[in-house]
This record gives sequence, structure tokens and C-alpha cells, in this order.
Amino acid sequence: MESPFFLPALAACRLLLAWVQLPVLDGLQIDHQLTSPLTSYFRLKEGLWLYHNGVDPYLGGILKHSPLFLSLFSAAPPGRVAWALSDIVGAWALVRIWHSRQQLGQSRRDGLVGAAYLVNPYLLLPSLASSTSTFENAIILLTLMFAVEGRSSPALLALALSVHLSLSTLLLLVPVLMLLVTSPTSRLASPRQFGGSYWMVFKYASEFVVYWSVLVCAASIMAGGVWNWMHESWGASLILPDLTPNPGLWWYFFTEMFDHFRPFFLMVFSTHLAIYVMPVCIKFQHDALYAAFLLLGILGTFKPYLTLADPGLFLSMFAVFPEIYPYLRHAMVTALLHAHASLLLPLFHALWVIEGRGNANFYYAASLVMGIAGGAGIVDACFAGMRIAIGNISEAESGKWEVVQE
Repeated sequence: MESPFFLPALAACRLLLAWVQLPVLDGLQIDHQLTSPLTSYFRLKEGLWLYHNGVDPYLGGILKHSPLFLSLFSAAPPGRVAWALSDIVGAWALVRIWHSRQQLGQSRRDGLVGAAYLVNPYLLLPSLASSTSTFENAIILLTLMFAVEGRSSPALLALALSVHLSLSTLLLLVPVLMLLVTSPTSRLASPRQFGGSYWMVFKYASEFVVYWSVLVCAASIMAGGVWNWMHESWGASLILPDLTPNPGLWWYFFTEMFDHFRPFFLMVFSTHLAIYVMPVCIKFQHDALYAAFLLLGILGTFKPYLTLADPGLFLSMFAVFPEIYPYLRHAMVTALLHAHASLLLPLFHALWVIEGRGNANFYYAASLVMGIAGGAGIVDACFAGMRIAIGNISEAESGKWEVVQE
């Protein structure tokens, strides 16, 4: 991994995999763990067919993608190479984030950081399944890359595009704004108050709103001058109209929910995602990149339409923060939980949907294991990010400490 040719070789292998026609790849496109109603390639193809034949693709409630995807893939028909290139761009952006974090030009660790993205099965399999979550992850990493490099306009434009494609990524707005006015280098060992300019934060927030508004208007024009795509695309994350099973925690809960309780709990679940933003950003105000990393972990656990690509992005970003490794308390337990969930999800899905010998409770039990694995990773990363500020304490010195309660 220390060879300068390791990362290009990985990228070449990923491109080669895009040209290989394997029968198993067609089955991946209908796997509920790899695609969701918001990222399904089959739904996108149906929307493209309706779009080309002059029919509003959002009338039937099938298409949940942004009109930008319709316009893009109408001009350039999608192929597996597009997903491979998106993976390579994501890995390149992650390496650039690592460089800015460590203030390095190149390092022997570049291959390992790139491999954490390119060979991560949580990211590779959704890409092979032609899930549009691959593009969303690449745009998120480009947003963080531009932000750590101090390129405000590209960062805000990429963030606006990310929010447009997936409304849940709005959680990253605050840490990205903080990152644009502070240094991306590690400050975990020396916490301090936020030292950025609040006026610049307001200026960048206004610029983000402008970019986002332009994208909304462009999407409406591409959709034929109508606005119903908002209800089908963004509204799907808020009102959960499609209860297709996925590795997330929402679908089964609202399958069993009585209709008159549904609006209240939709509000509770949506608010639950948002309440993490300010506590995380305040606690890690000295290291905005780490705050963004933790919020990606929260999205990868509690997102409405979760796929394996969401926790995969969080896990791949661990490679950017090697300083926390000595302070992780239960990394092995978290890894085993993910391994356990990765085996149970396809097994129980097959027992329920294919064999007919199980039921929804089987699959949701595996989803709960995935949720526990995601929560364990977030808690461990949060603890390590705070524990590093204390440093190493010898046994003789630790005996002098006493825990008291006022």
C-alpha cells in the first residue's frame, strides 16, 4: 500500500470491473440493502422512459429522483463506467481530504485511504447495483474536499447539489460553514472556542441559499415547469410514502403504525435527525471536519431510506482520523456487529422474500443489528474524539484522579 502505483492500480481494477458482465450484477440492482426507492436504478430507468415519451414521470409515484438525474442521463445514457468513475472521484476526494487534514502533499498512507473507499463492500456493492447513492457520496466528499482546501464557492455549490439530491444531507450545512472559516487540521488534542468569523459564516450561508435556489429553479424547468417533483423527491424523506424494506429503522416502525399516529411520529423521527447538529458542532467546534464525520455517521444510522452506502461512507472516513485509533474502546465489537449484520441482512431477506419461510420481523431484527452497529461506531468515535484531549495517563497518575458529583 506504500507504493505510488497502488491507488492507480485499484482505480484501474475498478474500471475493469465496470466492463465485466457478470450475471450476478443484475440481481444486485433489485437488492433492498443496496438500493432504495430514492436511489433505485430501475425506477430511474422507468422515469427516463416516461420522460422521453412526453409523460410526467412524477405522476405515478414511482420516480423519487431529482429532475437533474433525468436531464443528465437523458443527455448521456448511464453505464457502469459512470458509477466506476464516481467511485474513483470519491476515493480521490477522500485522499485530498487526508492531505489537507495532515498538511501533506503525498504520503505513504494514500493507498490505504483510497482503498478504504474503493474496496469497502458497503460502497462497492451499491455501486455495482447502479445505486445513485454512489453519486451522492462522491458529491459529499467533493464538498468536504473543497471546504478543507478553502475553496468556498465550489464547496457551497457541491453542498447545494448534495442537498438537492438528498435532503437529509442538509445536516452537513453547519459543519461545512464552520470548516470554511477554520483550519481542517486536527484540533482534537487541543480544544478551543470557535475562532472563525460569524460574518463570513453568514455570507457563506447566503451564498449557499443562492446556489440551492438556482438548482431548484433549474430542476423545475427540467421537469417541464411543474413543481410536483418536490413532493415526490424531497417529500419522500419526510412523509415516507414507500415502505419498501431496507437496512434502516424507519420502514418497519411505520408499517405497524396506526394512521392517526403517523404524522406525529414522522415529525419525531425527522426532528430526531436534526437535534444532533448543534450539540455535535458545539462540542467539536474546534474541529469542524470531525463534526461533519460524526454527522455522516448519524445519517448512516438514522436516515429514512437507508442503504449500505450510507454507513459505508462513515466507515471509510475513519481512515482520515488515525489520531483517534488508540482511544477507540470497542472497535472490535463494532466491526463484529457490522459483520454480523452483513450476514443476517441477506440471509433473512432471502428467508422472507425468496423462500417464504420467514417474515418481516426476521429482516427488521437484522436491521436493528445494523442500527446497533452504526450507533456503536458513532459513540466510540465521539468518545475517542473527546478522550484524545486528555492524552495518555500513567497508572500511577490515574490513581490520583477521583470522580465526584456535586
